[in-house]
Amino acid sequence: MSPLVVAAIDCGTNSIRLYVARATEAGLVELHREMRIVRLGQGVDATGEFAAEALERVRVALDDYVATARELGATRVRMVATSAARDVANRDVFFALTEAALAAITPGARAEVIAGTEEAELSYLGATVGLAAADPTLVVDLGGGSTELVVGSDGAVAHAFSADIGCVRITERALHSDPPTAAEIATATGHIDAALDEATGVVPLDGVRTWIGVAGTFTTLAALAHGLSEYDPALIHGSRVPLDDLTALCHRLLGMTSAERLALGPMHPGRADVIGGGALVALRLAARLGAVGVTELVVSEHDILDGVAMGLAAVPVAGN
Repeated sequence: MSPLVVAAIDCGTNSIRLYVARATEAGLVELHREMRIVRLGQGVDATGEFAAEALERVRVALDDYVATARELGATRVRMVATSAARDVANRDVFFALTEAALAAITPGARAEVIAGTEEAELSYLGATVGLAAADPTLVVDLGGGSTELVVGSDGAVAHAFSADIGCVRITERALHSDPPTAAEIATATGHIDAALDEATGVVPLDGVRTWIGVAGTFTTLAALAHGLSEYDPALIHGSRVPLDDLTALCHRLLGMTSAERLALGPMHPGRADVIGGGALVALRLAARLGAVGVTELVVSEHDILDGVAMGLAAVPVAGN
């Protein structure tokens, strides 16, 4: 029998990502990992609908991902869609697009719009596997449209919450100037603090000993904090950023134009215009975590994709 190969796809507000892995008795062996900025959430906060050009960007990327997964032997696929796809009026168009593409691997498969709590749990599972951390651990998945907070110990989730703040949502809602003005930053900070007040009412921070950040904002912040000239995931995974350094970096990014951010070596071109919003969320989180004794951010390259793939590899398939 051929080894099982699984493909996990995560389509968020800002990016779409692919992870293909082979299942072994020792765990998953990575075969391919890729990310593209497609900005599915373009204008969604204002219009309540996916833009036609955003859907086309997703279609092109998804067709390429499916072709790559098939070449690598994938026989199982799961695609999850998060914040941007939860409430839009024309999401049926998005579903039909994904079903047409995924049929090449599994007929009938389509994107699943998962609840924020499941998104948090999958992110926690993926972020913590194989990463030494003192419990209780807080995993924060800072996306384009939402931010998931989950606290757990010994691999088990205790509390989880999905907050409607993310780098794209905050940028489109409040950070309109380039660079943003002090008044815009104050307005955005108000939105973020209100959302974090609600989140921490469900996910208590008292007692947290380790803060793990996942997804593009945190990995980019880590690359910049460590002075990398270009992005290197091997150097980022498991790296640590002292909160004082993180705070200074976030303030610096908020004061820069998109062009200035783009000139920074590890900055992805599709992230330069929204990293300020992500940095502001990270900044407000750092203030709260510093107040309870956390001194550093640990960054993981593994996240919801790894959690989805682990679930796929554990599910039996008839006839195999």
